[in-house]
Amino acid sequence: MPERTVVVASSVGLHARPAALFSQAAAQAAVPIVLTSASGRSVNATSILGVLSLGIDHGERVTLSSDADGADAALDALVALLERDLDDD
Repeated sequence: MPERTVVVASSVGLHARPAALFSQAAAQAAVPIVLTSASGRSVNATSILGVLSLGIDHGERVTLSSDADGADAALDALVALLERDLDDD
């Protein structure tokens, strides 16, 4: 199963606006993506409430994974998104 680990760059972590932008991008990926926090809790990446419930802070490592065909490109795009400070966009 393809997976990527990334450090969240947004200054407030995955809260409010950054979480919404991330969830929207995951939904547009058209493949199921699972977001797993450093504590090991996993949620559907398209669920804004699920993402918020993880309480992911700035600098925290998260893992994105998917077992769908063609997931590599979607995971790479989401990693690139999380590597940016989404509060500055």
